[in-house]
Amino acid sequence: MLQHRFLDSARQSPNKVAFIDRTTGRDISFKQARIAGLILARRFRKLERGRIGIMLPTSGGGALAVLGAVMAGLTPVMINYSTGAKKNCRYAQHQCDFHTIITTRGLLEKTGCPQLPDMLFIEDILATLNPLEKALAFTKTLLPDALLKRLVGRVDLEQPAVILFTSGSEKDPKVVQLTQRNILSNIDSFCTHMEIYGMDRLLAVLPYFHVFGLTINLWTPLCLGMTSITYANPLEFKTVAQIIRETKPELLVGTPVFLEGYVRQSAAGDFSSIKLAVSGADKCPDSLRQLFEEKHGLEIHEGYGTTETSPVISANPRDDNRPGSIGKTIPGTEVKILSYETGEECAPGETGKILVRGAGVMNGYLNDVEESSLKLKSGWYDTGDLGYMDADGFLYHKGRLKRFVKVGGEMVSLVAVEECLNAVTDMDCECCVVELPDAKRGSKIVAVTSKDVDTSRTNKRLAEELPNIALPRKYVTVSSFPRMGSGKTDFRGLTDYVWKLEQEAD
Repeated sequence: MLQHRFLDSARQSPNKVAFIDRTTGRDISFKQARIAGLILARRFRKLERGRIGIMLPTSGGGALAVLGAVMAGLTPVMINYSTGAKKNCRYAQHQCDFHTIITTRGLLEKTGCPQLPDMLFIEDILATLNPLEKALAFTKTLLPDALLKRLVGRVDLEQPAVILFTSGSEKDPKVVQLTQRNILSNIDSFCTHMEIYGMDRLLAVLPYFHVFGLTINLWTPLCLGMTSITYANPLEFKTVAQIIRETKPELLVGTPVFLEGYVRQSAAGDFSSIKLAVSGADKCPDSLRQLFEEKHGLEIHEGYGTTETSPVISANPRDDNRPGSIGKTIPGTEVKILSYETGEECAPGETGKILVRGAGVMNGYLNDVEESSLKLKSGWYDTGDLGYMDADGFLYHKGRLKRFVKVGGEMVSLVAVEECLNAVTDMDCECCVVELPDAKRGSKIVAVTSKDVDTSRTNKRLAEELPNIALPRKYVTVSSFPRMGSGKTDFRGLTDYVWKLEQEAD
């Protein structure tokens, strides 16, 4: 059990710092975290049965709230506050049948979310702790290991450990319930695959409502006895770069958008402590690899995963990094590639749908039998992604199947167009391609860039690599792209924005 692994870490190194919280400026030891977790567990049991909402930033306090919920036998429902906090709170309550949401006043102020009737503030809970509660929690820490572990949850690896929501970048978020077995197996397999055991410090800035942040940034260090260096806003690139320089993490895990922001704000020597840099959640561009190599002599090891797989499916090992691929499958995970036309298994090098099977794969979406049956068959999860496996067992990602559009009766990959567009524009120009309806061709391709480009010259260069039907029919410049909490581009939001501009122009 996750909470049992944490108790082992706390027992082994009670005085070691568990959290260097750069948001509050407070350090929390494993001993303090253990006591706080027990106190919060007792409080949370009085509030809810079954599930409890958690809407807290990446911080020591946020991590302790999740820990306390799990130690109380509750399932934390992680609420995304970056894409509409009020809306997501109500959506989570409706979908998951709970009332209480643990949050903080500072987060409500920052997001513009009003205080809802079911909200409780973590700062108020901590401020009202009495000496008896603290003494009782401390007394529990003196109990034999076996007894203490029974008090915080009997061994049941199929017990729900967390509820998360898919990004909703393409349609309404789905409710993913991950078990103790799902997350524990992913931690063990990922750490073995990437040789993380023995590392001491992890930069933890990814949001906990994202599976990447929850599994790798929160539970992995708690289970391994590592120090988490937390900061609430991963988009404050200059500040995070400074934190890296001052706190010297050994493990750096992030999305391409975040990693690029940090490396651009860094100076030579700032990343000297980093032994391993891992990129996930979105395609890692060659320009980012180049920046890391030129500035710090570091390789980026790209990985791949989904919310439904806890999350890691594959990653490039430390001793066998193949840039451009998303690595080899982690231990205990199987991948097969099926033709999206015939359903037959693809040969090495042949692109098809990526299916995954293993201990990290969810059992299904909460209260959605229809969607679960579509995505899960005989234990195999259909990721909805396209890719291929080479003869050496390296996996390559070629985009979402849903990001293929039919133009004039021909299938066009928006991802392929984006790759070509990135190759012919400036390195600091962000590019995305969206689909809009077209009366003549069914669909038309619109290129969205963060800088003005010479459209005639760009299309001429694109025509050297792409057929005519795949060339953008329009270019739109935006100052910044809408983002999901993970840093991914919000394709729905961007498409809606471009469509609105088109309607206004008409």
